[in-house]
Order: sequence, then C-alpha cells, then structure tokens
Amino acid sequence: MGDWRHVRTPRLWLDEPVDTDAAALFAIHSDPASWVHLPSGVLTDPAAGEVMVGASRRRFERDGLAYWSVRDAEGGPVVGRGGCLGPDDAADGRGWWNLYYRFDQRVVGRGYATEMGAVAVEAAHAVAPDRPVLAYLLEHNVGSRRTAERLGLRLVWRGPDAGNPDPDAVRLVFLDREPDDLLVAALGQAAMPESGLVRP
Repeated sequence: MGDWRHVRTPRLWLDEPVDTDAAALFAIHSDPASWVHLPSGVLTDPAAGEVMVGASRRRFERDGLAYWSVRDAEGGPVVGRGGCLGPDDAADGRGWWNLYYRFDQRVVGRGYATEMGAVAVEAAHAVAPDRPVLAYLLEHNVGSRRTAERLGLRLVWRGPDAGNPDPDAVRLVFLDREPDDLLVAALGQAAMPESGLVRP
C-alpha cells in the first residue's frame, strides 16, 4: 500500500485526522477514565484536539505515516486515536516509530487497539522498515502490555519512569526487534548504572 492516510480494517476506519475530529480527540484524552494508569496525563486544554489534528497532518505529509483518527462505523464518530509516529527530528538519534493507542472508554475491550495496532506496525514496516517500532508503557497498565504482546512486540527494557509523579511507577519498553547499542543509548539507558535491558 502506498498511501496510509486512509486504511480500512475488518471493523475500523483509520483516517488522517480532519478539523472536525478535534473535539472528539480532546474528549477522549481529557477523560480521567482513560488515564487511570497515569492520572497526570489527562489533557485539560480544549486546544489540544486541534494540536493533535495538526501534528498528524504534518507527519503524514513528512513521513507518510502518523496517528489516525479511528472510527468503528463509516462516517461515524471518532472512537480513538492511534498509529505509529516518527521522531520530531531523525537527527536527534531517536529514530523509531512510536506505537500509540487510546480509545473512548465506551469501546475499550473490543480489541480495537490490537486491530488498529496490527495495521500500524504493518504500515511502519512498509514506510521505513529499518526504523524500529516501539511501545512505551507503564508496567501496571496490563491492558496496554497485552496489546503490545499480541502485536508481536517484546519487552526489552524495564526501569524507573522518569518524571512520573508516582515514584514507584515502572516503565516498560517493547520493541519489534532486538535493540542495538545506538537505540539503547537513545532511550537513555546507557547512562544508568544498570541498563535495565532485558535480553533473552
């Protein structure tokens, strides 16, 4: 597939966001129920929806892939946001795809994140196969971890979650491949006394 801006799966419509998606995207990301694993992540500025739309548009234009607005009916309301996003600046050393998924709580549990995520990983491999796909999640977010595992990603790092208001929070990094030293360094683990890298 050459154009990943609009993709159809068995149950989902994945589309480059449009201006009218902004309110729904903000509603999903401002719902405390969708942030039970990281309460500090709740968005409070309604302009965030417009920012999300604009960010995806710019990345689709630049990279050919970004986060989609997700619908479960043709022309229906936005029920989620997800996909793979490239780095702000590939020159900064963080040359990976970030796999992301967040859904309206009314549709959580239907397997939409896995269905969308499978296409996102496929798209990332098609657009830039040398760029790893990374999922960055909290250890106590069991649902997100299971999604990453279902998508074939594997745990490569476990350690403290820098900047989290919860000092006991543990961050996990899942990848679609064995990480090289450059990637480990870019993730900031090389500077730690124990890298936290999980090897088979």
